Amino acid sequence: MNNKKKVRTKGKLQLSKYFQEFEEGEAVAVVRELSIRANFPSRLQGRTGTIECKRGKAYIVNLKDQEKNKKFLIEPIHLKKIKQTK
Repeated sequence: MNNKKKVRTKGKLQLSKYFQEFEEGEAVAVVRELSIRANFPSRLQGRTGTIECKRGKAYIVNLKDQEKNKKFLIEPIHLKKIKQTK
């Protein structure tokens, strides 16, 4: 798990990541931004899921946690778009 940021990026936020937009059904990976406190469990770091909808400034992400599908409300700075292969 990633516990430290590199020296040059410590304390900085990328505004492009903070204001990124996602479409419904898009595949995303959960990647914690270490300079902002995450409001989701740390066991979700690195998991992949799909965007269900937008609620306020955050997104509802459908993730599979152990054997169940669960919905988490995650801010866009903690999400990263991924390409889904079929």
